[in-house]
Amino acid sequence: MDPTQDQGVETARSATAKDRGDLRDERRRLIREAVISHGYVRAADLVAEHAVSLMTIHRDLDHLQSQGWLRKTRGGATGMSSTHFHGTVAERGNAMAQTKQQLARAAARLLAPGQTVLLDDSTTCARMTRHLCEFNPLTVITNSLPVLQLLSKEQGIQLISLGGTYFPAYEAYMGLQTADNVERFRADVLFMSTTAVTKGRLYHTSPETVQVKRAMMAAAGRRVLVCDHTKFRRDGLYALAPLTDFDLLVVDDGLPPEEIRAIRGRGTDVLVVPRTA
Repeated sequence: MDPTQDQGVETARSATAKDRGDLRDERRRLIREAVISHGYVRAADLVAEHAVSLMTIHRDLDHLQSQGWLRKTRGGATGMSSTHFHGTVAERGNAMAQTKQQLARAAARLLAPGQTVLLDDSTTCARMTRHLCEFNPLTVITNSLPVLQLLSKEQGIQLISLGGTYFPAYEAYMGLQTADNVERFRADVLFMSTTAVTKGRLYHTSPETVQVKRAMMAAAGRRVLVCDHTKFRRDGLYALAPLTDFDLLVVDDGLPPEEIRAIRGRGTDVLVVPRTA
């Protein structure tokens, strides 16, 4: 065969592969949007809508679940919260929004100029960014893309991105590489939130999240957990750490006084933030 014909065949194959990849990516985007819009989709309906095999749809759902966009169920997928999936970043950010803002403000006031600060990818800690400039200069280390974007133009803040594998559903870098990168640093203080606190232990919905947050805890001189009282009424799938591993809990006054006394009794200080403040 003429060499030019060989090149033509290879070019055609490459173009075909690219087209298939583009179609797959567009199909997955549409599936993701359907789950977010409707809360639940049936695999059989997706097969009919996209004219692909059931096996292909299962691969799509597996991929989207691995990125945190949805949770596979028998016969379909859901975006509704559960121990496996607690909603998109936008949904989590809108939940208890005013309370989270008050908690973030109170947490930021714990800072002192010159400190090195670790911030996790939680929507609560992202709200701290609007208060950090009051304590310049600061060094901020984070795996959160929103935090990086919000602080990228602020004067007096040295910003360090942890990098790693990007998870769009969390708007954050997660996994082994990110956890390894954390080990290169030592921070004065860590501010972290959590999916759930059950029987004195923190839980999250993905092992990648746990991996990174454990590394952050090991890299910080002081650990501060910032979460609203509803986290004490939820469940998670993957255990992170006992609450006693934190020096301070910043929580709103929706947490019953007897629970606050019990937490203090086990050795973790508690800063109670009034929701009406």
